[in-house]
Amino acid sequence: MRIDVVTLFPDFIRDSAALGVVGRAQERGLLSVHGWNPRDYATDNYRRVDDRPFGGGPGMVMLAEPLSACLAAARAADPAPARVIYLSPQGERLTQAKVRELAARPRLILLCGRYEGLDERFIAREVDEELSIGDYVLSGGELAAAVVIDAVGRLQEGALNHADSAVQDSFEDGLLDCPHFTRSDLAGTEGVPPVLLSGDHAAIARWRRQQSLGRTWLRRPDLLARVTLGKADRALLEAFIAQWRAGPGAGP
Repeated sequence: MRIDVVTLFPDFIRDSAALGVVGRAQERGLLSVHGWNPRDYATDNYRRVDDRPFGGGPGMVMLAEPLSACLAAARAADPAPARVIYLSPQGERLTQAKVRELAARPRLILLCGRYEGLDERFIAREVDEELSIGDYVLSGGELAAAVVIDAVGRLQEGALNHADSAVQDSFEDGLLDCPHFTRSDLAGTEGVPPVLLSGDHAAIARWRRQQSLGRTWLRRPDLLARVTLGKADRALLEAFIAQWRAGPGAGP
């Protein structure tokens, strides 16, 4: 998969994409990330990429001309069809389902706004969709682009050392993940649920599923409302709720 990023800060994109899982995915040839600076396509002596908005008001708006030229160059760099995405608080909220959809594409071009955003005519002409990573305002789209790159990059086949890791993540089935415990020389097994020490893989799987359901009920009931639960899941959740309501010492 190839991801091109149109940004005034291509070094940030390059450096963030070189780390961790995404960095390994690039090393393995599963993903390539490229930055494009619209300032390189400005035609005036000052390499201007912004101007005052029509109608007045505070702030500046990114110019359409250098953005268009930069985007055209990014498109021409590879023959694969590219989905052009503008990172914007006005866009569709990014979800894991959306990440899976994007991860299946051969190529993305991410547009990072600055100042008051992009010229609306450029958006209407060039952008396929807008995406938001949350209901808050950032100084620019670079952090949002880094989030998309990480979320999409880790789903490329072979990016994770264990293929099941992505399947077990929060949101993959619409629920939050279960709690995890690791070995500790200091604490030993203190505080670890006995079922995890039992070696009974079926019981462990049931416990993890119940915890996933219960945590979602406690922390993100809005997510649980969107999931259709089968009879077994409903029974697990009801048992979790009963134990939780019984108070400390009775819960899972």
